[in-house]
Order: sequence, then C-alpha cells, then structure tokens
Amino acid sequence: MKGNKTTIFNVSMLKQELIIMSLNEIAASLEKAGYNATNQLVGYLLSGDLSYITSYEDAREKISKFTRDEILMAIINGYFGK
Repeated sequence: MKGNKTTIFNVSMLKQELIIMSLNEIAASLEKAGYNATNQLVGYLLSGDLSYITSYEDAREKISKFTRDEILMAIINGYFGK
C-alpha cells in the first residue's frame, strides 16, 4: 500500500457518464428509426412527452431511467468539461 491517501469514488460522475452513454445509444436508435435525433431529444427535454422517443431498441425505456433534470445536467456538465 502506497501512502495514506484515501481514494474518493465519485458517484455523480459515474451517473453522468451512464447518462451520456445512454443518450448516444438513444440517438443512434432514433436515427436508425428514421428520426432526427437532435429534434426528438429537444422535443422530449422541453415537453417531457416520451412519445418523442422511439420505442425501437428500447430507447424510450432507456431515457425514462433518468429525469430530464439529470439529463440536462449531464449535457451541460459535459459541455463545460465538468
């Protein structure tokens, strides 16, 4: 064992990464189903209406695991590199 330093596990960072990975999968599913992923995700984030997200490849189920606030925080934190 080196030193006496405690390692800190950052759960919020892990959740943010999970959200971003899920959004990438959801965007891919939307595009495969013939939709503009950006438009559909914006529609969902503004309205909360899950019908903007296709059920193809369980995309709707994937996005419903997170709140819209969590998704927006992950996107904004990613944009600012946090």
